[in-house]
Amino acid sequence: MTDDNLLKTPFHDLQLEYGGKMVPFAGYSMPVQYPLGIMKEHIHTREKAGLFDVSHMGQCYIRSTDGSDPAKIIEELMPSALSVLKPGKMRLTVLLNDEGGIEDDLMIARTFEPEGTLFVVVNGACKEKDYRIIEEHFAGRLILEPLADRALLALQGPKAESVLAELAPEVKDMVFMETTMITLEGAVCWVSRCGYTGEDGFEISVPEADAAAFAARLLRHADVEWIGLGARDSLRLEAGLCLSGHDFDGSITPVEAGLSFTLGKKRREAGDFIASERILSQLQDGPKKSLVGIVPAGRAPAREGTEIADMNGTVVGKVTSGGFGPTFGGPVARGYVPKELSSIGTEIQLMIRGKPYPAKVVSTPFVAQRYKRK
Repeated sequence: MTDDNLLKTPFHDLQLEYGGKMVPFAGYSMPVQYPLGIMKEHIHTREKAGLFDVSHMGQCYIRSTDGSDPAKIIEELMPSALSVLKPGKMRLTVLLNDEGGIEDDLMIARTFEPEGTLFVVVNGACKEKDYRIIEEHFAGRLILEPLADRALLALQGPKAESVLAELAPEVKDMVFMETTMITLEGAVCWVSRCGYTGEDGFEISVPEADAAAFAARLLRHADVEWIGLGARDSLRLEAGLCLSGHDFDGSITPVEAGLSFTLGKKRREAGDFIASERILSQLQDGPKKSLVGIVPAGRAPAREGTEIADMNGTVVGKVTSGGFGPTFGGPVARGYVPKELSSIGTEIQLMIRGKPYPAKVVSTPFVAQRYKRK
């Protein structure tokens, strides 16, 4: 896809103004970094507040056709307990296929207004596929309304609350995985206390017409800097968060990907979701392979695609995400290994540039998550 064919978010001109280095990403022209550089952007987010353009992600409303609870209906393809969500509460879940593989992970919230509506955010690279799966599976039962006129920002870091509270003091009362409608600088926004960095922060769905002015207002704060895709990736990797299409795809189950927390207790007991037999069997007996954290010895990072070998040199898997962790202070990686190599402390090898390098299986996250909980 040429640059002329790439979609642009409402923040494109503002990103160029701040020196954003634009690259193709999920069909959009997106900033990979700013003049501050990936390392300093990463550290700034951990210490103050980073502003991320995530408008490439898909936002939509979902309603039932007959006025019944859409969450109860959509649970057929998702193993989380969604029908119990109260207005203003949200949950991370996964969209499953017929084999129990993960088509995508997504956020679902119960709205206050309109009543009987779910607010859903899906990954940018998957949104058209996700929408198609939902519309085809629930044809005649659910109505999916893409919110193409809204942009999405993430404000992340320990200073995020104080920055946003200057515009809306009520955000101080929100905790992790809560969402509400707030008027910010005259714009009615969906504000969710969540994010993809492991830090406390917010995702802000803002009307497209107000988006650029709102972002410019946030950037005038001394604690706020634009942050690009490069630092977004290193932040989420340190926080032990999965990247859709890399750390899992349609062949990987939630149990294999370490996402068993998405399986609601009552949903496990009822087994009333697609491919539940395979998933619940893995939950009981353990999967044959698992996504694990890996710390390479030395300073050489293991990038995605690096082969993982046992201590005899037999290749057993590949790295799905890897790089340097600025806060961790060294290289970190994640990848799938067989059950017998998945225990914490197991010694393995990484084939970097054709040579074996020692590494160990470790627990994740690599850097402690700092969400604001009750």
